[in-house]
Amino acid sequence: MSAEAQPVTTVRLDKWLWLARFCKTRALAQKLIGRGQITLNGATIRKPSASVRLGDALVATLGPVKRTVAVKALGTRRGSASEAKDLFDEPTPPQRLDRDERGVLLHRPLLVRPKGSGRPTKKQRREIDKFFER
Repeated sequence: MSAEAQPVTTVRLDKWLWLARFCKTRALAQKLIGRGQITLNGATIRKPSASVRLGDALVATLGPVKRTVAVKALGTRRGSASEAKDLFDEPTPPQRLDRDERGVLLHRPLLVRPKGSGRPTKKQRREIDKFFER
């Protein structure tokens, strides 16, 4: 009895993100998915076990960058970066975000001091400490 190798038609979403080098580890990919930062074919996915198929549209929000890709291949192993680029097609360049979906600034400075003002005084340090104790 010989078992024929069936062609792979689907791959887990967390595994595909790892294979395509969107994340360094599958655990990080699972966290991204759990936070709702991955959209597959227009639906926000919360389960790492969701299936990815050829031709699926994937939107990934990675920090201040939003990437829209189309799945070209499923992959079988994590290879080099050039091999990972063959797994997807990115029709538009990555979009840099300055606000999240609620309109909150993504990167705003917590403390702004005028350049050249020197080190904070003892009073200013106490105010800084009080601010961060909240």
